[in-house]
Amino acid sequence: MTFLPPIPRALGGTGLRRAFSAIAVAAIMAVQLPAAAFARGPESLADVAQEVIDAVVNISASTTVETRGPTFPQLPPGTPFEDLFEEFFNRRGQGDAPRQQRRSNSLGSGFVIDPQGIIVTNNHVIGEANDITVVFTDGSKLKAEIVGRDSKLDLAVLRVKPDKPLKAVRFGDSEALRIGDWVLAIGNPFGLGGSVSAGIVSANKRDIDSSAFGNYIQTDAAINKGNSGGPLFNMNGEVIGINTAILSPTGGSVGIGFAVPSSLAEPTIRQLIEFGETRRGWLGVRIQNVDDATAEALGLDKARGALVAGVDEKGPSKSAGIEVGDVIVSFDGKPVAQSRDLPLMVAQTPVGKEVDVVVIRKGKEETRRVKLGRLEEATDESSPSQGGQSEKPAVSQVLGLELSSLNGMLRQRYNIKEDVKGVVVTRVDPNSAAADKRIQPGDVIVEVNQEPVASPRDVTKRIEAVKKEGKKSVLLLVSSAQGEVRFVALSLQ
Repeated sequence: MTFLPPIPRALGGTGLRRAFSAIAVAAIMAVQLPAAAFARGPESLADVAQEVIDAVVNISASTTVETRGPTFPQLPPGTPFEDLFEEFFNRRGQGDAPRQQRRSNSLGSGFVIDPQGIIVTNNHVIGEANDITVVFTDGSKLKAEIVGRDSKLDLAVLRVKPDKPLKAVRFGDSEALRIGDWVLAIGNPFGLGGSVSAGIVSANKRDIDSSAFGNYIQTDAAINKGNSGGPLFNMNGEVIGINTAILSPTGGSVGIGFAVPSSLAEPTIRQLIEFGETRRGWLGVRIQNVDDATAEALGLDKARGALVAGVDEKGPSKSAGIEVGDVIVSFDGKPVAQSRDLPLMVAQTPVGKEVDVVVIRKGKEETRRVKLGRLEEATDESSPSQGGQSEKPAVSQVLGLELSSLNGMLRQRYNIKEDVKGVVVTRVDPNSAAADKRIQPGDVIVEVNQEPVASPRDVTKRIEAVKKEGKKSVLLLVSSAQGEVRFVALSLQ
């Protein structure tokens, strides 16, 4: 029974009618609006946080390298004869110069998935570290060894040897997530261990151009520097994502964070534990998306599938009869809605399995039987000669620089002007000569030894060519995000 509030005696005539009208409208609205319109978030997340927080760890990764001093003095960019100064001091610094140790540290997060000491984190958290320490919520510390790592999904598995079983968490089903579901992030932002933040799932299956298998969970839960590798929990205390990236013009959380979904991470983690490496299926094609204009030109009923732009001569697709110009619309019985779906389908299929691949060729459907090969970690996925499967930007590391093909996402992240062309620097080893020359993330390599470059592969090929010529240094033309260019000579020794 619903009880209405009493009517004040001061109301009479028109006032009385207005009061009844207001009450009636409120009652009608209460009846007509669905209960979901008045839904509220959980009163507290304390129970979930308390249940899982002891399984979340801080990770300290240290890298120590030896350098020979004295070091080359820092000169302003563009200083005349900069390369001559470098060669002079490098020559003077060799021989009997004492060796010095330089140490760099990084902090991140991780979580325990096995009480016996198996821990998951991001690959970029540990980098090339030769000393990894795991810090638990009670303050205890254990040295960790690397079990396996996967640069494509940015995952790493560590092992520690505890005296007693550790608190562990389990994976949940990220495929069951809905936009608007509550999630909880726990990690080590800015070195503040054991920090809890809450939010909702903002989007699912988000492509952020940082992986060949873009399929990320987007959340507005606060994720900051140091949260990398930490878990994203559902309200059952299950890990449904691994926090790995943010989109931010400031470097801090603006409510746009991304996590690798458990449905994608868990099989990879199992492979790393079992084999120490990933073993993904390989189709041996380079693909691109099918837009409306391309679909019309190919005689398709609508834009769908993955257009084959290149076939590896030694890959599985070549022997199966797949050709350039084919549109792959189905893989192993599953429809391929767009090109970005295919690399993930192939990667999650066991090596050696025979699958049916349905293609549209000249307006007609054909089925090809393909026995999948194995995708090697060193494969350049943007190059048909290497048998890649994705149009995602290629990534490589050379001379202490992590390089990526320039795309819209990276232009936005680093505010790179549209007229700047080349290969973008996404990470710089702090112990490298490149760091000494003040190259930084967001810089764009335009030329290598006065030859234009458009991909990381171009850069590595040019540098290898320079090495074969017997030269001791390579000359880079480096542009800032705003288009200001300078020459930088880096030692190859």
